[in-house]
Amino acid sequence: MNKQTVKTLKWVSGGLEAILGIPILGGSIVIGLGWTPLLVMLIFHIVVLVLSKKVGVKAHGNILGIVTSAIGWIPIVGMFMHMLSAVFILIDAARKDKNSDIIEMSK
Repeated sequence: MNKQTVKTLKWVSGGLEAILGIPILGGSIVIGLGWTPLLVMLIFHIVVLVLSKKVGVKAHGNILGIVTSAIGWIPIVGMFMHMLSAVFILIDAARKDKNSDIIEMSK
């Protein structure tokens, strides 16, 4: 597992959180599938968190995503939490790795 793979997983998890944060659509998906998306996202965030720690990447957004998955069943609160999680995860995914800049400069 490398850092680029973890970044890709962060982009995916951030995108999924953004979809779940869309008013009416996100709630319809969650309720229509019997709250299963919250469980799936909880597991996905835990996997990304573990992999992030393994390769030395910060995962603040995915930690927030775990909290969101736990309380996402609450109407309106869940929507805002999904939006916040999406923003923080996507910021984590877009963040430049300091070590990769040093490696690129040395080439």
